[in-house]
Amino acid sequence: MTVSTFDPNASGVSVTKAAQEHFKKMLGQDEQKMVRLTTKASGCSGYAYVLNTVDGAKPDDEVIQLDDGLTFLVADEAKALVQMTEIDFVYEGINGVIKFNNPNVVNECGCGESFNVG
Repeated sequence: MTVSTFDPNASGVSVTKAAQEHFKKMLGQDEQKMVRLTTKASGCSGYAYVLNTVDGAKPDDEVIQLDDGLTFLVADEAKALVQMTEIDFVYEGINGVIKFNNPNVVNECGCGESFNVG
């Protein structure tokens, strides 16, 4: 039996295999690069997800080691907004898109670019 404690600062973000493969292709051969998730105030609903490639983690970033040496970071200021979010990569028609399956979202703008949490 193991005992775990709730960490309110941990994001609990998960990244599907499809998203991991997409990020690996996006990063190419540069294994030193990392993918960093943050949010920004945006749109009519409040926040937008922002993904960037970076050279290293900031001191308060959550560091998530994924398969094949891929490092995924969650910015400290985004943790509360993205708790328990699953990041996926899917095809909609011929277009590949990153999907954020965030259980905390209470509403989104009509275009799907911004969200708000409850």
